[in-house]
Amino acid sequence: MSASMSAQELLLRQRTQILHALCSSGSAEHLDQVLDILLSRGELAPEDYQSIQVPGRALYTNGRRLLDLLHAKGVDACALFYAALKQVLPGGQGAACSFPGFCSSGGEKEGNYPSTCAQALLTQRPSLVSELQGRVEDALHSLVITGHFSSADCNDVRLPIYTPSQQARRLLDHVRSKGESAAEVVLCYVQQKRGSGSSLDQENWTPPKVVLKYQKKLSSSVSAQSCFLSTYGGTSHMHLDDIYTEGQLELAQYCDDVHGPLGLEDVVGAVGTVNREADTVLVSGDAGGGKSTLLQRLHLLWARGTLLREFLLLFPFSCRRLNSEQQELSVKELLFERCCWPDRQREEIFQFILDHPHLILFTFDGLDELKQGFSDERRLCCPTQRAPVHILLFNLIQGSLMKGVRKVVTSRPEAVGPALKKHLCKEVLLQGFTPGGIDSFVRKHHRDPAVASKVLESLRTKNALLGLCHSPVLCWIVSHCHKELLGGGEGSPQTITDVYLMILQHFFQHRSSPKSNAGTSWLREHLDTVLHLGQLAFEGIGTSCFIFSGAALDKCGVTEKDICMGFLVQSRDMSRTHSKNVEFLHLMMQCFFAALYIVLSNNADRSVISNLFEPQNTRDTALGTTSCFGVCSSSTEKPRQALQGEAATAETSNLKITATFVSGLLSQRHRSLWLHGCPSAVTEKRVRQVVRCLSKGMHKHFKSIPPPVGGEKKSMHAMPGFVWLIKCIYEMQDSRVAKDALSRLEVDHLKLTYCHIGPVECTALAYVLQHLRNPVGLQLDNNSVGDVGVEQLLPCMHNCNSLYLRNNNITDEGIRKLLATGIHCDSFRKIAM
Repeated sequence: MSASMSAQELLLRQRTQILHALCSSGSAEHLDQVLDILLSRGELAPEDYQSIQVPGRALYTNGRRLLDLLHAKGVDACALFYAALKQVLPGGQGAACSFPGFCSSGGEKEGNYPSTCAQALLTQRPSLVSELQGRVEDALHSLVITGHFSSADCNDVRLPIYTPSQQARRLLDHVRSKGESAAEVVLCYVQQKRGSGSSLDQENWTPPKVVLKYQKKLSSSVSAQSCFLSTYGGTSHMHLDDIYTEGQLELAQYCDDVHGPLGLEDVVGAVGTVNREADTVLVSGDAGGGKSTLLQRLHLLWARGTLLREFLLLFPFSCRRLNSEQQELSVKELLFERCCWPDRQREEIFQFILDHPHLILFTFDGLDELKQGFSDERRLCCPTQRAPVHILLFNLIQGSLMKGVRKVVTSRPEAVGPALKKHLCKEVLLQGFTPGGIDSFVRKHHRDPAVASKVLESLRTKNALLGLCHSPVLCWIVSHCHKELLGGGEGSPQTITDVYLMILQHFFQHRSSPKSNAGTSWLREHLDTVLHLGQLAFEGIGTSCFIFSGAALDKCGVTEKDICMGFLVQSRDMSRTHSKNVEFLHLMMQCFFAALYIVLSNNADRSVISNLFEPQNTRDTALGTTSCFGVCSSSTEKPRQALQGEAATAETSNLKITATFVSGLLSQRHRSLWLHGCPSAVTEKRVRQVVRCLSKGMHKHFKSIPPPVGGEKKSMHAMPGFVWLIKCIYEMQDSRVAKDALSRLEVDHLKLTYCHIGPVECTALAYVLQHLRNPVGLQLDNNSVGDVGVEQLLPCMHNCNSLYLRNNNITDEGIRKLLATGIHCDSFRKIAM
């Protein structure tokens, strides 16, 4: 009998001893190491490995599967197995399972050199596993920043059930599935850690001491600005760690390699990159969707060194504050005078920034709040050249300035046009809270679990309000006003206007005399404050102004008492002059007060409502708000003239939000509130104006419907402006208005793809579409409906014969609810997911 034959026979004879040696400790490490060697020598294929290492299967079962497979493969495989055993097992155990006449080298095949990086992961597997132990996080970090791994991939590797060596193996298995370029990243990383002398080895490279000292000062400043989240009321602060709740993050463009939601690390990482020549990431989302808070979280984690570790310096900026910058600045002055001043050696630090752009990150929050629309006509290339701040910002975004520096910009989606998008490396959508996010946020907001449970229970019984809580800012208001919510009163909030009136009443009643808490007395007592703040907000919206000086407050009659109500907070000053300015708690709050002013003020010109709702007034200016509000009040005439050129490019999103609030404030359910501030005849006239504008706007959309092609159904491809009109109609909560708006809609198919439709929009759609005369096919593909939105759509399913909801992050639970309702709707025939 030959030695090779003895190896195969001995495998059978010693089967029990071998299994005991490999598995009796209860640890899979010995078996894993043997498999590593067999993979590296080519005796096991990756498919064999997967058939042995089945997750959740007993260790002894995996061992038996290996022995069966080796015996079937023949004598050479068995001989190599024994060599691996001797290499892996402790001396006594290894000797007991070996036999005379076999070389323990394992018979490595000559010329077996890898031709690709992916093959090298197999041939070098034992050493790679050893070297990656304790360095898995750094290797994952390299894969994330190069765009090969998503947060889901990282989490799969990090599972706490795996030992460090198993995490290393899991990492290698994932990398092989990602392809050649991912394998190259890991091999380069390991080579650097072996001390190969590569200049890319950052562990052997230390930035200059002056830069490290500046980094310490910058991170301390960023941490101080980011660790607390200012709450409504301006008097209390919440630690960001205590309240931060992740919203849904998705890529705007479909990517084959990305499945499921993104994590925070994916925002700046290369995952989903569509333009590798660009440096700018856009985070887009609706007003109140949590964009600023997300950036604040990124800033805080960078300052702590737990995220964005590839960036040595991070410079955060607010476009709202840049808006108020009057001086022309250079990049150097923007960084050092408007963000963090170096104590010494300013030139050396700036030169370091220029020499190492890949180590620098800029963030710009609220691009949509700039007075000027994006333009790439004026190019700058010198970082010491001065220019107006908006020109500086636009050149940074498009890469003419500081090429290689990563920039993250936030904006509402409608404010970003093709001119800007061509300069983006990718766009990330922030879609608000999931049902689990709402639950998590409410529980974090209320330290008393009993109160949190009551609030959540109340939300689950109020479907429309649950849909509103998809928006983080509305979820905060609802959580903050939990006593009013649980108290019942005149019914639960149904609309966005209801929610903002609730916070208005909440603040005023906490500062009112006890006698004024009943009925509408709270508003009568504070009517002057509403008008003062309303005029300030109104004029600010009209001129794209969101930060107000003392002079602006005096002009509108805003007193210290008005400020103390809590709707205004002190604005962080970018400059070194430390002047005291104020801003509204949130842009949505400013729009709400502007709407209150339009409804209550006797100074408003009658054309303000028609200009607010009818888009032709903004046609000549890309986003011209002054053409809307300039004629509303004599007090706005001078600002309008002074800012005619610059404000002509301010975007219309704020107008639409304000118009939505005006619709809600003039609804039948709220008109009694305005009796003490505005004559009822004036209020009724404004109601008729709004109804007329909404009807006219809807019918314009219907007139644009092309005739159907022969043999096809008549369809309407709606635009985002149509969705906005639907939301305004919903805010009015008047079925007659909804019926009139849809009276001329004669289509068989309503297409609303790529319209940024989330749960809030679904609620409005369901309310209005209930009044259709005939069922239609409703196509909502490529939106953000989610499970919360599905619940909002259920009431209108009887008026749908088909429903298309592809690419909307709907889970099995959402599908179950759709089917459970659809089977009871006579007209419903088809659902496409």
